[in-house]
Amino acid sequence: MWREAEGLPRGSYKDEKGRWRTIGSCLKRAAAQDGGNFMSPEIAALVRREVAYREDGALFDQQRLFTNLLSSHPLTFNLFGPLKKDLDAATRLHRKLFPDLVHEVTEILFEHSPGRRDPSLLGDYTAFDVLLRCRGPKRKRSFIAIEVKYAETMYEPPARLRPRYDQASATSNLFINPDDGRLRDNPLQQLWRQHMLAEMARQRGDYDQGAFVVIAPRLNPRVERAVHLYSAHLHATLDRTSFGFITLEDFVDSIKAAGLTHAADWVHRRYCDFSDVDALI
Repeated sequence: MWREAEGLPRGSYKDEKGRWRTIGSCLKRAAAQDGGNFMSPEIAALVRREVAYREDGALFDQQRLFTNLLSSHPLTFNLFGPLKKDLDAATRLHRKLFPDLVHEVTEILFEHSPGRRDPSLLGDYTAFDVLLRCRGPKRKRSFIAIEVKYAETMYEPPARLRPRYDQASATSNLFINPDDGRLRDNPLQQLWRQHMLAEMARQRGDYDQGAFVVIAPRLNPRVERAVHLYSAHLHATLDRTSFGFITLEDFVDSIKAAGLTHAADWVHRRYCDFSDVDALI
């Protein structure tokens, strides 16, 4: 309905029999190339720069990024693109949400890993949707690693298990039982890998402190359930990378409170406002 209200043409996909079919949750190629999946031409330009100058080994699914209206990939840029362009607003927002970690946000990185295929970390391609580098209280080096979900279920195909994961699970000291098989399967495996990656970067000395945070809509119960299940596996400790969950709706409110009213209103209307759908039921 948002796509129709914006006058954007629907795209198509090839089904399992090789036939092309139109689908309302995707954009037509021309509209996608014009940046129709993003908040503004400025954010679309930021996305193109990030893709062009991505980190070595960073994996961007450009088809999903530019055409898929329900993917968390474009949502990530629509949320954090305006904040990357206004680090003062990013600082106000995250200082309020994470006062123990953030005095100043100094950098926002997309599809970031502290070391892809680095054997001192996980030795794979695990990465974060977003990572905020921060100067914390008492000038501590802080980070906030973020995973954004929208319509995803947490049951997407999991990564191939590696022996290094078992070692990292034990040495990270994050888990009550680091050998628990439930951590290695859906819906928890991705959270397990990302949290280990964040903590191992901290233990290596990249940072003094940090948090791994999931952002997802209030109306996505599968993500909320996965977060709840994952949290039950964690030690209650203050000297490790913490884990948290913020609803998309609350984060959008925080963007507005930080002064980016237009961006917050646009994201709310695009991703959180189901009043038109409710009116049809």
